[in-house]
Amino acid sequence: MRLEGKTALITGASRNIGREVALTFAQEGADLILNTRTSQAELDEVAGMCREMGVKTHTVICDVADAASIYKMVEDGIQALGKIDILVNNVAIRPHKPILEVTDEEWHHTLGVNLHPAFYLCKAVLPGMMERKYGSIIALGGQSAITGRPGTSIVTTAKTGVLGLIRAVAAEMAPYNIRANMVNPGSTDTTRSNPEWYPEFQGGVERGSNEHLKEIPMNRQATVQDIANACLFFASEESSYITGDSVNVMGGRYIN
Repeated sequence: MRLEGKTALITGASRNIGREVALTFAQEGADLILNTRTSQAELDEVAGMCREMGVKTHTVICDVADAASIYKMVEDGIQALGKIDILVNNVAIRPHKPILEVTDEEWHHTLGVNLHPAFYLCKAVLPGMMERKYGSIIALGGQSAITGRPGTSIVTTAKTGVLGLIRAVAAEMAPYNIRANMVNPGSTDTTRSNPEWYPEFQGGVERGSNEHLKEIPMNRQATVQDIANACLFFASEESSYITGDSVNVMGGRYIN
């Protein structure tokens, strides 16, 4: 198993991509610290499935927009499972608005959820990784991390900022054998609880329709397993000589 003996912290692990990353890592032998903001029942369900695979699992309800809560989550997780070898920074929101309609409050809130936690989490897990001279930090980005599109000023700023942080952490932590990389999912077949974040599907175009898929060279959406596989690659020794980099899991969409 590729992650046997490792412990991973995964934020936003109760559903969609985070859930699949947790299950994939558990299948590969990783002990897990799983986080969500409010969905305790869903998180417990994921944790139970992971424990059935024989791994240790610690769950934490924590708002990653709050620095103090993150530091306590990491401290409690290390106390429960001994260490953190792998960090998957997965939590994000995706509001779409023309820039002149974005309020100052919306700007700060989105950066507070999408960008700031990546910094808080790195600060919290890096000391232990530096001491052991081992670590893999994985951030979830998206098309907004590599392109600019109308109506995405806040998300593009935040995700580009995360990519910059990943590159800086990779450069600074390389002497400690700590790697930092980003996975950029494209359109992914997930449950969307905030349809207002996806205006492209409010004008009669349905997700997964021929009109939608014609924008994707591979003519399909990603599955959550596609994204989890990319995270597993960066978490495992298969990527031991890769840092400060990113992989675009977009079915070729970014090349159009």
